[in-house]
Amino acid sequence: MVHHYSLTLAHPWHGITPGDTAPDVLNVFVEMVPTDTVKYEIDKYTGHLKVDRPQKFSNICPCLYGFVPQTICRHEVAKYTMEKTGTKNIEGDNDPLDICVLTERPINHGSVILTAKPIGGFRLFDGGEADDKIIAVLENDAAYSGYTDISQVPAPIVDRLRHYFLTYKQAPDSDATPITISHIYGADEAKEVIRCSMTDYKIFVEELTQHPELVEGGMR
Repeated sequence: MVHHYSLTLAHPWHGITPGDTAPDVLNVFVEMVPTDTVKYEIDKYTGHLKVDRPQKFSNICPCLYGFVPQTICRHEVAKYTMEKTGTKNIEGDNDPLDICVLTERPINHGSVILTAKPIGGFRLFDGGEADDKIIAVLENDAAYSGYTDISQVPAPIVDRLRHYFLTYKQAPDSDATPITISHIYGADEAKEVIRCSMTDYKIFVEELTQHPELVEGGMR
């Protein structure tokens, strides 16, 4: 195989592929690690990590957290969500597909690329928008790589992840939260969500190519 090397840093969202064997094995760009007390996310224009906000409360993400390159949650993801839930008027959140990666080994900082196998996910809604969280295991991880479906993961680990996403935006003096999780699904559904998000990305790029004026809205 001939490798072509870039002399410039690839944009994590656009310049890295999901992987030759996606959705079975994925490239993942890590934005946050469990020790982060500040929420980092990719800046869509520059490709650099930026501070989204300090974590106001004690919630800390219990695993590696990032996104699948060259994906976006738009019409196809929303359509699949509505088919699976029977709900209407759902939109995608217009962001790359989020992914949590389980591993026994500490990775001490974000802005790294790894390969992972999806085993399930949370059908999450944030303010009425589809915001799925794929759950994956680090490839070749001694403790987790043998898992092929989320049903094999110990319940306390799944509960810890679910609790984080249900509460990380909740103020201490409020019982209300904009976050809901309607389903915890297995590997097959996770892979279909990934396929939908990859299709959404291809359509997104075609739209931006044909209508450059849409870049501002697409990069929000």
